[in-house]
Amino acid sequence: MLQQYTREFKYNSKLAVPVIMGMLGHTFVAFADNIMVGQLGTAELAAVSLGNSFVFIAMSLGIGFSTAITPLVAEADGAGNKVAAKSALKHGIVLCTIIGLGLFGLIQISKPLLQLMDQPTDVVELSLPYLDLVAFSLVPLVIFQSFKQFSEGLSQTKYPMYATIVANVVNIVLNYLLIFGSFGFPKLGIVGAAIGTLISRFIMLFILWYLLKKKKKFHDYVTGFNLRKIEKTVIKKIANLGFPSALQMFFEVAIFTAAIWLSGVLGKNPQAANQIALNLSSMTFMFGMGLGVVGMIRVGNQKGLQNFKELKRIAESIFLLTLFVEIIFAALFLLGRYWFPTIYLDTGDLANQADNMEVIALAAELLLVAAFFQISDGLQVVILGALRGLQDVRIPTFITFIAYWVIGFPISYYLGLYTPLKSVGIWIGLLSGLTASAIMLYIRFNYLTKRYIRTR
Repeated sequence: MLQQYTREFKYNSKLAVPVIMGMLGHTFVAFADNIMVGQLGTAELAAVSLGNSFVFIAMSLGIGFSTAITPLVAEADGAGNKVAAKSALKHGIVLCTIIGLGLFGLIQISKPLLQLMDQPTDVVELSLPYLDLVAFSLVPLVIFQSFKQFSEGLSQTKYPMYATIVANVVNIVLNYLLIFGSFGFPKLGIVGAAIGTLISRFIMLFILWYLLKKKKKFHDYVTGFNLRKIEKTVIKKIANLGFPSALQMFFEVAIFTAAIWLSGVLGKNPQAANQIALNLSSMTFMFGMGLGVVGMIRVGNQKGLQNFKELKRIAESIFLLTLFVEIIFAALFLLGRYWFPTIYLDTGDLANQADNMEVIALAAELLLVAAFFQISDGLQVVILGALRGLQDVRIPTFITFIAYWVIGFPISYYLGLYTPLKSVGIWIGLLSGLTASAIMLYIRFNYLTKRYIRTR
């Protein structure tokens, strides 16, 4: 019985590893920024956290929208329809470019909110110039996503990974040169981190396009676009899948962003501790995200073949693999909760020793809760990916809203601000929302697949 699922593990892992590495690359940009900026002080780390909270919300909308391209390409690939796959890419690029520019503009007009959020004044002042540059980096990032989602829809998951790895190397080098003023470069502090992020994302976009263009079997897909011929039906199809998918990701990222803001109300040290725990959790979350993309690809392929019994078996094999992976991460968080936070701070800095010790202690408490929500978080994003592969997005959007904002956020708000639990209470709310989401999304997936099987 179990073997019918475990025999898929090898192929699922083969598809997932490049996706996970690529997604870890995005998170590693923030990880590198946090570690390097953390050497400047807790106020600078909190400023990057606050600035990124705005960017992450916008980025979630852009990345979430771009995921619509993958199931359309995967379905076209399963049906052997190359024209439909290229059309999905072309229209996806157009929409992603518009959305990237729109998100940059939205962040610019939202900046006054920073002054109204009851955050520490020095943190807000440090975050503003950082925010401007990182917000603009969303434009190349979202365009990159259109090529990435297309490549993954064809089950070619390694090329986005290569582009991301190169971009990360560039980002780390630029961070070192510009944050600390090494080798004669100007010492720009957190603005240097933002410049590194911006340049590396333009490089990442160019590299992925170049890699696909150089491969004979992909060349015709990524060149020769007739941008004068835009089909309303294709635009509408991508938009109908993309906007609900964007909202799904937005609802989840927004509750984590709300956790950053709530932590900021408690003070700069709770905010810095929250950022450490959130950054670590974001990296493990990328494993779930990668497996979710595999779910989207393989379910989309089976949908193209109209083989729904096999679709259900393959999807459930991915759910099971995710469960095993997330249990391992939960154990790592439990065992390393006091050591992981020390990576982010200069524990030998005597001037800031009291602040650093408080941040480490708070982060260890948050990682205790984060260990338990690894499982819920991983499962909910993988089941969501499978539902996207089925092109079922509207009901899951409603489910994610209920889970995060009707269940999760009120618990975070009350426990965080009105009980002695404080930061831990905020994360208990996150755990509650993620668990509710995983349960409700699986009920939806099980219902849909059984219905498809019965009607075949």
